[in-house]
Amino acid sequence: MVAGFGMIKKLSSSLEKLVLTDAVLLNLYKSTGELAHLGELFARYKALVYGVCLKYLKDRDDAKDAVMQVFEKLIQSLHQHEIENFKSWLYVTTRNHCLMQLRAKKGKFTEEFSPDLMENQLLLHPEHEPELETNLTKLEQCIETLITEQQQCVRLFYLDERCYKEVADTTGFTLNQVKSYIQNGKRNLKLCMERND
Repeated sequence: MVAGFGMIKKLSSSLEKLVLTDAVLLNLYKSTGELAHLGELFARYKALVYGVCLKYLKDRDDAKDAVMQVFEKLIQSLHQHEIENFKSWLYVTTRNHCLMQLRAKKGKFTEEFSPDLMENQLLLHPEHEPELETNLTKLEQCIETLITEQQQCVRLFYLDERCYKEVADTTGFTLNQVKSYIQNGKRNLKLCMERND
């Protein structure tokens, strides 16, 4: 009986050391809503998120605030998306968040940071970051070519991850207009991206 207890204690200790994959933690969070699972998953990439925020916002305090805002945004948005690669998805979500913040506070003074001050290990950044950066820059340029209504709807729907109804409520357009602007905007973006390849 004592030997059995020792074996159970040893097995329990081994299970505590088991590292859960990103996908497992993500599924646990989605199914239980336990913030502990999301916290553990986010902690793995907190340095990446901070690095991206610092790169774009160029202010340590703003970057720290943005890290918390991204985490808070994940609480809701993870339930709305099917995510295959959490690290890459988190990178894009963080970048979009920073770009939206920059747009909101155009004209404010920012402090320049040397790239040497930021974490720059390859392990902290997605493998295809330069290609991703180029594509996202092209996408931003193409969004600017859309008519105002399409720009507004596409940004709210894809970048802010709002549903059709929220886009309609925010813009004052009807649901059918929102769907049309998004569909036409998406088609125009695709054509623009293909022209710029």
